[in-house]
Amino acid sequence: MKAAALALAACLSVPASAFWRMPCPGRLVLERIDPIISPGVVSGHVHTVSGGSGFGFTTDFEQQRASACSSCPVKQDLSAYWTPKLYYMGANESYFEDVPQAGEGSGTTGGLTVYYEQRPGPNNDALKAFPAGFRMIAGDPFQRNETYTETAPGLAVSFVCLDYSGTSTQWSAMPNVNCPDGVRAQVYFPSCWDGIHNDTADHKSHMAYPIGQYDNGVCPDSHPKHLISIFYEVIYQTNLFADRWHSPIHHPFVFAMGDRTGYGMHGDFINGWDVDELQTAIDTCTDDSGNLSDCPVFDDLFSDEECQACKIPPSIDEQITGNITGKLPGCNPVTVGPEYAPPPTCDNPSISAPTEYFTNEISSLGWEYQGCANDSVSDRTFTGASTSSDDMTIETCIDYCKGEGYSLAGLEYASQCYCDNDYSSTGSAPQPNILGDCWQPCAGNADEICGGSSALSVYKNCDGGACTNSIFTINGTINSASKKSRRSIHSHAHGHAHLA
Repeated sequence: MKAAALALAACLSVPASAFWRMPCPGRLVLERIDPIISPGVVSGHVHTVSGGSGFGFTTDFEQQRASACSSCPVKQDLSAYWTPKLYYMGANESYFEDVPQAGEGSGTTGGLTVYYEQRPGPNNDALKAFPAGFRMIAGDPFQRNETYTETAPGLAVSFVCLDYSGTSTQWSAMPNVNCPDGVRAQVYFPSCWDGIHNDTADHKSHMAYPIGQYDNGVCPDSHPKHLISIFYEVIYQTNLFADRWHSPIHHPFVFAMGDRTGYGMHGDFINGWDVDELQTAIDTCTDDSGNLSDCPVFDDLFSDEECQACKIPPSIDEQITGNITGKLPGCNPVTVGPEYAPPPTCDNPSISAPTEYFTNEISSLGWEYQGCANDSVSDRTFTGASTSSDDMTIETCIDYCKGEGYSLAGLEYASQCYCDNDYSSTGSAPQPNILGDCWQPCAGNADEICGGSSALSVYKNCDGGACTNSIFTINGTINSASKKSRRSIHSHAHGHAHLA
């Protein structure tokens, strides 16, 4: 496999004109889901998704705009952004292990960075916002060589071998060297729109790359409307596997669609912006620093903690993380090209009810789950009473709080229990329709969830009808703490807690 390496300065992908950079610190979900290519069914390969919580196996502009939260910081933007998962492959394809993305670990999830660039081309075109209902894809998951029918898509997908202490290098394919600080994948989307269709059957034909320069050229007559340009950067922590290369001449990584070359890297986008606000940002945010803080339109952002807490539960009961033996999730044989490589047809699991990260059997005790609340060591959500135990369970905590005369019980860090009759502030209470960051198995029962890092799994005493049958909606699916069974958290990761 060929890949030309070009020496770059330490600061890469710096735009020549105005832009803003939106780091999405968390992911919304990790599973075989793709409402553009595979609406309503299980996708062919695993994707990492960031953006608005309205996302699901089917979604549209209105559903994204109705999102309760986003794993990206700009509140006016409830769009969905997704890319394929990367795996480490054992010798002779013996097993597959997920490669963390930047920021991932110790209970946090990794996201991506989305660049919004004002690239009007040599004619200084008036740039337009994405219209309501707009969606598009960039790249081809089945491409396995560097011969392209169009020049632009080849240039628009690339990789950077990161070396923060020296010189990073850019590659047209997955780098075949040990990269000291990981690998950054880059996907640039087309910016010329036909002005008519918000989507097409192939999800590409309504868009085109500019002529002459894929990121700042002239829009062709067939696609005369120049939109704001976007591209994704995804940093994969391949450096964590530096001592596990089983071949000195070929990297051990493979993308979820079975691609070892990297030519199949791709990205998907569904617009969820407040269109008027995006147009205002395009017209007025002309700083070239890239900082969201330099754009007055973005004066109120989701915090990193809020982005991390914005998740939707997985709905496919299959292992996609940890040590996966046999084959990649889905029918995705490992391929190295140069032949085009669509996967074979296979039987997929069905979409099931969303995994629930709480225990509903507690309702028989007269207590119901209320949601996942924020907490802080310096500003406790519950201050009435507390205890901890290496044998902590939800029942243990409820019994303790009830015995102390309190109506609310909150569990945190697997082994801690806090009690009160009210929340310390409105902002610390569970937020409607937000799943939160409660994912840790209870110290005394690994089949139950006892909060998370600075996050409380909250239960309320409903004796005498004090509760209203705590119900919250995720992706249009009603999750009721008193009516649904929660699948085991172990179903995805060989005994390790996994929250997509």
